[in-house]
Amino acid sequence: MLAAMTKPQPVRPGAPRRPAPPRTLRVAMLAFPDVQVLDVMGPLEVFSRSARWLREEGRRTDDAYSVEIIGLARGAFRTSSGLRLHADHGIGDAPRGIDTLMIAGGRGVEALRSHAPLRRWIRRQARSVRRLASVCTGAFLLAEAGLLDGRRATTHWHHCAGFARAFPRVRLEPDTIFVRDGSLSTSAGVTTGMDLALALVEEDLGREVALAAARELVLFVKRPGGQAQFSAQLAAQLAEHEPLRDLQTYILEHPGDDLSVERLARRLAMSPRHFARVFNREIGMTPARFVAAVRVETARRLLEETSQSIAAVCDACGLGTPETMRRAFVKAIGIAPSHYRERFNRSHGQTSPNGDSPSPRRST
Repeated sequence: MLAAMTKPQPVRPGAPRRPAPPRTLRVAMLAFPDVQVLDVMGPLEVFSRSARWLREEGRRTDDAYSVEIIGLARGAFRTSSGLRLHADHGIGDAPRGIDTLMIAGGRGVEALRSHAPLRRWIRRQARSVRRLASVCTGAFLLAEAGLLDGRRATTHWHHCAGFARAFPRVRLEPDTIFVRDGSLSTSAGVTTGMDLALALVEEDLGREVALAAARELVLFVKRPGGQAQFSAQLAAQLAEHEPLRDLQTYILEHPGDDLSVERLARRLAMSPRHFARVFNREIGMTPARFVAAVRVETARRLLEETSQSIAAVCDACGLGTPETMRRAFVKAIGIAPSHYRERFNRSHGQTSPNGDSPSPRRST
């Protein structure tokens, strides 16, 4: 995921400030062997940095947050990167009073999906904590505990298809970086856990504190491009069987071709109506929607990695005119192509033709 930031505007002198909570809020992260270490440390750093900023600014003399790691048992364990973390408590001796419990993800999740004591512990915590959240594939553990049934949720784009098959009662939103449904929250993975943590800080302490923490950590307090996991649906919606998968591969490799329903149906020797029904049933979206997603994804990649003009990118990805491309980009990602390039193509600084030129990059 992307992590960048433009410097937030300073808070106006005399602007109203949200009063800080009167007590220290305990934030606990459930972690385990083969956990993704960034899932653990990223969100916890957001909370601890927010507490530090309040102390440094003289707003509080105590900590707004305390952070801790809860493991299957107390003590050290190895993460998927090989680094070792230390659990302050195990699930059998974790003290009461947790305000926000977050569940990390990573390779180790798969081994824990059938861990009955952990499922029971998570369900008990759900009845006592104020907020329960997951990072990345930690959503699988919430779902295994039955806590996401009938709720909106997300997880890492690479695991969305498997999640949807395993938990059909969950209202999966594969194209978002985090979802909040009442007291339950889920995030898409790795750095998006920090996005979610910033949202929780803003809820507790106000936007000024969240902005300050984002500035210190060089993050967007809300990412440009809306909440999209840019490649999520594209990667998760590939057909399992030929010949549709071969057709999708063709679309991915030839986004600038004529990809009308009629042309695509002809490649599979189907009528357009039958082809559209089969495609929608197996892929979960219409052919036109899939083609549009491929073209926007191709344009996004070209804007990130090349210095091609906007007109050349339009030709390469099949989006037609720069205005058509701008409308498609804004609809799918939330910002114009020029603004996207300005933020995410480090080498770009040249004016593009057709009136869609980026402004010079600002230092952050």
